[in-house]
Amino acid sequence: MDLSKSFGRSLDKKFRKDPVLSCNSLTVRVPDRSMPLLTDVSVSLEDGKLHAIVGPSGCGKSTLMKALLRIMPGDGQVLLRGRPVEVTQELIGKVGLAPQFSVAQSLLTVEESLRSTLSLCVRDRLQCKAQLEHVLKVVGLEAQRDNRVSGLSGGQLRRLGLAMELAPNPDFLICDEVTSGLDPNAESRILELLGDLRDNEGKTLACIIHNLGQLPVFDAVTVLYQGHLVFHGTYPEMMRYFGLESPLELYDSLEKQSVEAWDACWRDKRELSPPPDVDAAVETSKQARSSRPGLISQFFALLARRLRLFFRDRGALALIFAITLGFPIMVVIFAFNGLPAVPSLPDPVGVNVTIQDLANRAAYEVELTQIGTLVIGLVLFQVVLLTLMGSNNGAREIAEERNVYEQERLRGLSPAAYLASKAVFVGLISVVQGAWMAVFVKGIVGFPGDWGIQIATLSMSVVSMAWVCLGFSALMNSPERASLLSVYLVGFQLPLAGIVLELPGWMEPVCRPMINAFWAWSGTIRSMIESRYYDTVLQAYGGATHAPETALIVLILQGLVGLVLAWWGCRRTQIQ
Repeated sequence: MDLSKSFGRSLDKKFRKDPVLSCNSLTVRVPDRSMPLLTDVSVSLEDGKLHAIVGPSGCGKSTLMKALLRIMPGDGQVLLRGRPVEVTQELIGKVGLAPQFSVAQSLLTVEESLRSTLSLCVRDRLQCKAQLEHVLKVVGLEAQRDNRVSGLSGGQLRRLGLAMELAPNPDFLICDEVTSGLDPNAESRILELLGDLRDNEGKTLACIIHNLGQLPVFDAVTVLYQGHLVFHGTYPEMMRYFGLESPLELYDSLEKQSVEAWDACWRDKRELSPPPDVDAAVETSKQARSSRPGLISQFFALLARRLRLFFRDRGALALIFAITLGFPIMVVIFAFNGLPAVPSLPDPVGVNVTIQDLANRAAYEVELTQIGTLVIGLVLFQVVLLTLMGSNNGAREIAEERNVYEQERLRGLSPAAYLASKAVFVGLISVVQGAWMAVFVKGIVGFPGDWGIQIATLSMSVVSMAWVCLGFSALMNSPERASLLSVYLVGFQLPLAGIVLELPGWMEPVCRPMINAFWAWSGTIRSMIESRYYDTVLQAYGGATHAPETALIVLILQGLVGLVLAWWGCRRTQIQ
């Protein structure tokens, strides 16, 4: 296989037109700012060149990048080879974004990271293998292929970030400050790599940089100032245009006159390139879509990766192991010798009632209430601990790797495949925890009732809570906020269930449909209906319980609501 043809130059020359990516009159506004972040920017990034995007801090460089990728909405037109682009999905497989810092999973090796990326964006296995070897060679990470991401240097992390974006073989690559924070030698090596990608792989690259001293290595320079485009051209043209003796003088030169003056001056001089062939853009778009793996392939690739990460994360394993074994032990401590026997009903009181008869009857009622309270408390304790397990399973699952997910979406990851892999992963853990809690506690305490019903009810309790918290994780922009919201939800389970403290009549129909703990408790208690322990519960509780089938349906509906929230959150773009 000729890798230089299959990987490096995926487009036939007849499809390569100038510019590859452009925008016309692009303006980006945000509600809380009076001035736009970008104002009427028109720029053409020509094919096969290395572009620098520079400007003082806050001038709109990152905003321009996000607007070109349609991550940030804006007024105006973005075109890919002359074809208007409305949403980010239209750029998948054709335009890549290399972030400032690598978003690879720290517990994976370099090779595993690239293999995982390829499994999500390249369908053919032989092509995956060939591209893996080629990318490792191109970015110079062959010697580090078996090293974990957590052990890479800063420069190696930037190379890995570039490699992961090169895996889908995009024609255009936007690099967001990939040299920022590196020492001069590492920065020069990264820029040499970008030059090699242009010269040897036929890539077009746009790089946001801060070091103006590196501008001579770029083919074209785009200068932004206070949200306006004030120059776009070659490095020598920039030096003449601003009257500079050194590129380091650029920002001082910009401050010599107002942004309006620079804007007017540039508008008098700029010339836009003619629009390219639209048919070529449509053809390459079809090719990119057809070569992408399907939803099922992505699902299994994601699930396999998540399981690998799970078993490598010793901290997470220790926590899951501790709560899975420790929480049931906490429950049985209160009834380690089993449930007390339910006393027999005293002899019926005759015509001549004695004080002893009344005392026996009162003692019987008290003992029933005590046993019922114990059963209620033990089942409720189980359920609340299970909701805590579910919260722990789902709360951080998406929020903690949001940057990874967003980056993979730009490479073609299906949100449905991603969410399905997360739902199955947390569901598997939750089923094991719920089943173990039911079996362990029932085996020692001796709860009566059907084993299958109780295992199903308690397991679904954990799954349901995990999926609801998975929704929180997808909606929140940080794992800390998702965890805090999930803890609040668990905290409200006990009082709003209305089992220990009776709820006002008007609150029950409002609160109970949303309270996981009530339905898991109610279904478990109702499964004991054939035993005398159920009578003791009625003696102590006095409220209504619901059939296990009803409880399971409600718990499933609660979980589905959580998945709907997660789907909504996964569909939203949250690139920082």
